[in-house]
Amino acid sequence: MGTLKAATQKWLLHPAAKPVLFTICLLPFAWLFYGAFTNQLGANPAEALIRATGDWTLRFICIVLAVTPLRVISGTPALARFRRMLGLFAYFYVVIHLLSYSGFDMGFDVADIAKDIAKRPFILVGFSAFVLLTPLAATSFNAAIKAMGAKRWQWLHKLVYLVAGLGLLHFFWMRAGKNNFAEVFVYAAIIAVLLGWRVQQFIRKKKLQPAYGVRGKLS
Repeated sequence: MGTLKAATQKWLLHPAAKPVLFTICLLPFAWLFYGAFTNQLGANPAEALIRATGDWTLRFICIVLAVTPLRVISGTPALARFRRMLGLFAYFYVVIHLLSYSGFDMGFDVADIAKDIAKRPFILVGFSAFVLLTPLAATSFNAAIKAMGAKRWQWLHKLVYLVAGLGLLHFFWMRAGKNNFAEVFVYAAIIAVLLGWRVQQFIRKKKLQPAYGVRGKLS
């Protein structure tokens, strides 16, 4: 087991690991671009593109949330080096999702988009998730961490939990029209498990803090 963990850690630290992950993360976009170019996205390619980019945004958010639990449980700290890239890809796909909706559904008419956001709750929720995700993407670089300070940066990036909840609600309302909640329940279960793990870790740390404090005084 130790040998496997060491081998995994070594591979994760390999210079080729990030380019490989970058290529994998681009594959959904490449497939959608190819499908649109070759007319293979079905009878309504615009709707297929909007929904697919939304789905991939939610998937990448789930993957980002899974990095820390996997890193801790598997004992492979090198996983942390991929979290920034995965988060930026989540933002990349939500931008394409928003542009697809703005272009195909609304013709890039800003006034109509604003009215649609105000009129339809599920659009408002989705747009709110995009707005909250924007500062996370903008401050995902080392210069921003230094400028803000690690503590403030960490507090800001806890917004990803709210983004995940809003993204899930947006997806729920999208599927409510067709009464199709199978995928919604899958994402809800994944997000619940990942957030539940974090709550458990937080409670565990809080319980350990008084014990450490007593030990410090006794010593």
